[in-house]
Amino acid sequence: MSSPRKRRVFPFTAVIGQEEMKLALLLNVIDPRIGGVMIMGDRGTGKSTTIRALADLLPGIEVVAGDPYNSSPSDPDLQSSDVRQRLDHGETLTTEERQVPMVDLPLGATEDRLCGTIDIEKALSEGVRAFEPGLLAKANRGLLYVDEVNLLDDHLVDVLLDSAASGWNTVEREGVSVRHPARFVLIGSGNPEEGELRPQLLDRFGMSVEVRTVRDPELRVQVVDQRTAFDTDPDGFSNAVEEGQKALQQRVVEAQQRLDQVEIDDDLRLRISAVCGELDVDGLRGDIVTNRAARALAAFEGRTEVTEDDVARVASCCLRHRLRKDPLEQIDSGDRVVKVFCKVFERSESGDRTDFELALAA
Repeated sequence: MSSPRKRRVFPFTAVIGQEEMKLALLLNVIDPRIGGVMIMGDRGTGKSTTIRALADLLPGIEVVAGDPYNSSPSDPDLQSSDVRQRLDHGETLTTEERQVPMVDLPLGATEDRLCGTIDIEKALSEGVRAFEPGLLAKANRGLLYVDEVNLLDDHLVDVLLDSAASGWNTVEREGVSVRHPARFVLIGSGNPEEGELRPQLLDRFGMSVEVRTVRDPELRVQVVDQRTAFDTDPDGFSNAVEEGQKALQQRVVEAQQRLDQVEIDDDLRLRISAVCGELDVDGLRGDIVTNRAARALAAFEGRTEVTEDDVARVASCCLRHRLRKDPLEQIDSGDRVVKVFCKVFERSESGDRTDFELALAA
């Protein structure tokens, strides 16, 4: 019996516009420690399409065969306790290649569905940890996507963010505890018209992106033509952009390998912190994420040293959602970041806005 034919996904490189969103997603794949992306914007702007396209773009991962946690055969931080025990006993593990997992979290999901469940009766009577893995286990080493995250129960968002930050999921029931790796890129999306995410939760997303409906008529026609061509002949359309897909995939892989070699000098780090201080950003997450995102961008561009332009390109995404809201202030939060960045880095504000837009389109 032949294997089922793989369903075609709209290619990442064929997504027109939304450069800021695409860049933020790629940087989080290069360095998952950035802490995920929150994408807010109008309906029908390609948020879900782009996220699914990202998962399809990424190269396969090597996992321990039959393991429900996508355990790595070589990295102890990405291995379940069962796999570590087998290695301790000298067992040779069989491996297989899997596509990077892309897990959707439905709005109606419960905490047990997300974290997993423990069969207490079996654990107490037989002395074994009878654990049924949840969505966090399935998402390990992959992407976890929550559409309309602003409508999700705050407690579940907290659980998600805790796991994304620590890389582990711990389930405790009646004195029985199970812990497994849960390192994933958390991607949330939503429409601000349907409600805002609490600032305390929003601050814990590494980057925030705002997407808007394309207004340029020529660009809108191009988007419609692309989608029509894909729906008419998915295979032919995908084959036409395959070379670009492979080139981008290779670029991401090389950036992941180069990341540890990338350095950021003390002067840049001081000025990043000066921007955060001037913007009155609470805590130090803004400083940390901006440093990480700038390093990931430098790695993506094939360099081992962060430049001022790298910081310029990521500053808005890393800081705009951390600013305190002033109902009397007319200026957009992203524009506030640019304004302060230009002041601290002594750049022309009008010219720099153009530089930002050109850089994002690169």
